[in-house]
Amino acid sequence: ELRDNFNPDKRQRFQVEEMETYIQQLIISSRHVRDDFFWRKLKISTPDKWERNSAPFKKCFWDTVIGKITDNPVPLNPKARQIYDRPDWKGYEVTLDVLPDLFVWGYLLLPDDIKTGEKRPAMVVMHGGGGVPSVVCEEDNKTYKALAVQLVELGYIVFAPHFPWRQDINYRNLQRKANPLGLTAFSIPLIQHERMLDWLVSLPWVDSSKIGLYGLSWGGKVAMKMPALLNRYSLSVCSGDFNEWIWKNATVDWPNSYMFVPEYEIFDFNLGNTFGYGEMAALIAPRPFMVERGHDDGVGIDEWVAFEYAKVKRLYDKLNIPDMTEIEYFNGGHEIHAAGTLKFIEKHFGLP
Repeated sequence: ELRDNFNPDKRQRFQVEEMETYIQQLIISSRHVRDDFFWRKLKISTPDKWERNSAPFKKCFWDTVIGKITDNPVPLNPKARQIYDRPDWKGYEVTLDVLPDLFVWGYLLLPDDIKTGEKRPAMVVMHGGGGVPSVVCEEDNKTYKALAVQLVELGYIVFAPHFPWRQDINYRNLQRKANPLGLTAFSIPLIQHERMLDWLVSLPWVDSSKIGLYGLSWGGKVAMKMPALLNRYSLSVCSGDFNEWIWKNATVDWPNSYMFVPEYEIFDFNLGNTFGYGEMAALIAPRPFMVERGHDDGVGIDEWVAFEYAKVKRLYDKLNIPDMTEIEYFNGGHEIHAAGTLKFIEKHFGLP
């Protein structure tokens, strides 16, 4: 620019604001695009037909949004050592091989009163970002409320795997490395959960028809995406994460949007035009699905959570299975509440 006294800052600001306005309008219109892509193509009739007819969308979600690792897995080679010895249950640290240089690490909790030949429901308990399996077992942890211990003391078999969201930048680099391969960072825990389920169903005490997943925060993201794609999860509880996900990703009108935090790896290709959390929950249907939401949880606001959950409730109602989904609001923040959710698990899995 050769004009005297010309300041390009004003023009640059105008151009950025123009792009921002355009993107913010896309958040609003993307809901209608998702309706055309998903809801208007699926007739709601019976649970069996819904599960069958939604299968192509699961494939689309896995192949084009998350990305599927197709490498042949290595033998599981399970290894375990005892780490807990409580009056009513035992705990073991477990590793499972998945691929060369990729493994599952987690804690297996087993009730002492399992009888020979008895099979029990199993719950996979997922911690949040930066955590390790032990945090869901700590009785003085105010965030997780010893959820894994609560469940094993109710008689369930519990496995608490590690989610590899640690050391911030190292996890985020997985996304940058995965994207050119048609994958995402979530492609990795997906294949981990596939192999983990292979192992769980092989255990003589596990009822393979009753394996649930309960996760908080990043574990809540796992509770949305894994059961949406892995049918062997027969129940899901999403805690501290359910949201109007497209708005949460891209809005500039709310300070806790992903526009203002370091997690650049959160964004998935074309997600706004395909699968929000309502659509992901629809891929879990007709299996039991529950949302746990603290009124003061800064990951979202009640109004937007309720807006997105309304799609889920409407679907289950129209499938004539209204009792298969619930949402519980509670006075609290970003934490496990373990009140209505435990009743929900008991309702659908029974008490061992």
